[in-house]
Amino acid sequence: MTGYLAIAVGGAFGAVSRYWVSSSTYHWLGTGYPWGTLMVNTLGSLVMGFLVVLLSQKITISVEFRMALLIGFLGSFTTFSTFAYDALQWFEAGATGKAVSYVVLSVLFSLIAVTLGFFAAKHF
Repeated sequence: MTGYLAIAVGGAFGAVSRYWVSSSTYHWLGTGYPWGTLMVNTLGSLVMGFLVVLLSQKITISVEFRMALLIGFLGSFTTFSTFAYDALQWFEAGATGKAVSYVVLSVLFSLIAVTLGFFAAKHF
């Protein structure tokens, strides 16, 4: 149960942080392009890469705190960071075909899914 609580607390902070970063970015750069989403996805990916190395090779923290940061905080800040890390692992392992197919299929399937959901809701 402690793990779930850690994820929930981290998730709450991640969601609020996402809103703050995104809205601040839109305020700064305008709303003519999805700058806020691009910013949280890029920043989340940067933080994911940094924390994965830091927490696995440099410092030791409790499992719950790790879950709060990586699953809770970054999971609600952006799931794109996990997607980027998964692809990076395959690239580093030399599985370029798997990595490229994962990237292409993730983007393609997500676009198809959001389109289907959009039209399904419009015709509901």
